[in-house]
Amino acid sequence: MLRAFTPLSRRTCLQVGGLSALGLSLSQLRANRADARETQVAATTQPKGAVRTSPTGTARACIMLYMLGGAPQQETFDMKPEAPGPARSLFPTISTNVPGIDICGLLPNLAHQADRLAIIRSVYHGGNALFHGAGVHYNLTGFPNVPREGEPFLDRRDYPAVGAVLNQLRGSQRGLPAAVQLPMWITQDGPGREWAGQSAGFLGRKYDPLVMDYGYFKLNEDFNNSPGSGEASLPGMMPPGFQLQKELLGGRLEQRLELQSRLGQQEIGAGTPLLRDWMRQQTQALDVLGAESTWKGFDIEHEPVSLREKYGSDRLGRSCLVARRLVEAGVSLVTVIFGGWDTHSHHLEHTRDRLLPPLNRAFGTLLDDLADRGLLETTLVAWTGDFGRTPVINGNSPPGRDHWANVYSTVLAGGGIQGGQVYGKSDKLAAEPIDNPVPVGDFVATIYHALGYDGDTTVVDPFDRPHHVMPGRPLTGLF
Repeated sequence: MLRAFTPLSRRTCLQVGGLSALGLSLSQLRANRADARETQVAATTQPKGAVRTSPTGTARACIMLYMLGGAPQQETFDMKPEAPGPARSLFPTISTNVPGIDICGLLPNLAHQADRLAIIRSVYHGGNALFHGAGVHYNLTGFPNVPREGEPFLDRRDYPAVGAVLNQLRGSQRGLPAAVQLPMWITQDGPGREWAGQSAGFLGRKYDPLVMDYGYFKLNEDFNNSPGSGEASLPGMMPPGFQLQKELLGGRLEQRLELQSRLGQQEIGAGTPLLRDWMRQQTQALDVLGAESTWKGFDIEHEPVSLREKYGSDRLGRSCLVARRLVEAGVSLVTVIFGGWDTHSHHLEHTRDRLLPPLNRAFGTLLDDLADRGLLETTLVAWTGDFGRTPVINGNSPPGRDHWANVYSTVLAGGGIQGGQVYGKSDKLAAEPIDNPVPVGDFVATIYHALGYDGDTTVVDPFDRPHHVMPGRPLTGLF
């Protein structure tokens, strides 16, 4: 199922009646496709109102692996085997291929590639750790959300996500948007409860990232194996909204448009901005339904079976493979959501059995695949989440770790990053940063830096007011 902030509904995409209401003839469709491609080329060079500064990094694209719920620093990349009592890591450490760097023993594939990783062990943010939405907004934008009571859900007053900024700065590439998120919205409990930070915020819906929603999952569900709610399907397949109805196959869609043209139906609102925007949306929808080659990046059917098995046949593995295909096709930012990390209970079992094994498999394979294709140097891979987990085990039955924004770990690889290093340090309990503390705004600023943007880079809102996008100071020492 395709769900995105757009005035073009899925039903309108699939019903020719919606097209004829605006009088879109076959000749106009072809002309609009040409105009759309010219617009895409212009947007790529210099979007109106947006300022792109001289490049500061080598990355052309970024794949963000987002751990929904908040991954534990103690059981991933900041092991504390000597910590006292409940602060101690629950799993054994493993030596990596870089002397002196140890990570969780359940991440052997990543341990073999530590020379590609820059592990940051001192990230923190000031968001209310009671609310996942505050952490989501911080990590996807680099800024705090506009203050409001309770969980911060999507709001046009908030800062734009990195992907939304790239949508304005770069525009679409070969018919694809600059930013795509899959396989779901980050949501509390379903549609209408999406957390802040995933949209274009005050930039307006025009720049919202495309969210490929293959069904939503609650925070503590088995993300990879539980049946999704809503119109669920597996990433790596074309969702129903991207497929032409059977009765319109074999050229019948264009025949109907041609018939409409011959009937000479009068246009409604010809020449108005609303009609032009609507027709551009129709053009894109028809291109998608016509199975144009660029949109086949979402379909992994023709990838070798052996490679698909390496990634894993679960939602995370398939999403990571789609992400690689999309950056090949020209998408600038692909955000992959991997949920299930809100382990207030069953922390040991869920982390050991549901979360770390697929992460180890998919993350490790993604790095290898990008490297094998010569894409790793120009593709930044970023690993983060809402926040970390508490340095103590709670009293739930079975027990777990709770939210902790005071310190957590993130990882960067590729895109000009020098691997084989650890930046920052937490205390012996993995509770506070004690060396090189990194506000999450600096982490996001490092992503912008890798993609070629600096502190002078600005975007404009619908009122043509400029806004600087850099939320902090990039960690230039990682490059």
